[in-house]
Amino acid sequence: MARVDKIFHNISRGSLTLSEVMDEIGEFISLKPEREYKIVIGSDSATKNPVSVVSTITIWRVGNGGMYFWTRAREAVFHTLGDRMIAEAMQSILLAQEMKSRLREKFGEEAFWDKRLEVHLDIGVNGETKKFIDTIVGMVKGYGLYPVIKPSSFGASSVADRHT
Repeated sequence: MARVDKIFHNISRGSLTLSEVMDEIGEFISLKPEREYKIVIGSDSATKNPVSVVSTITIWRVGNGGMYFWTRAREAVFHTLGDRMIAEAMQSILLAQEMKSRLREKFGEEAFWDKRLEVHLDIGVNGETKKFIDTIVGMVKGYGLYPVIKPSSFGASSVADRHT
């Protein structure tokens, strides 16, 4: 699989490549290696066309904060809510696959498996997006990833939403 070469942003670190994001994640973990960590990938977009899908990588020190990085895809037009939800999910899936590969290289085979790498989806049991839950959750699981939906999907509905 080709390496992602997007530029990510962080409020205190500025603009970074994905390799630099990985270095920042490694540094964050090294400060308290005994703690539990999760990597959260989430995407969101605005409701009016044309829109850019914003994707985020959050390193979460469970119970004690975290940090995140975000990137924006080029603008696109989505004709239906379903198209937009699937595009958001695919952005997250592609980024999560790249992250799995890089995490394996940096931290070893077992570092972030077993629900410690989560894909947060901007869909939930309330509202118009509920009709897409089975399809999109199945899509994420089909890629061997762990999906999380609203109200627990803060990586999409809070972190990525902040930059739409």
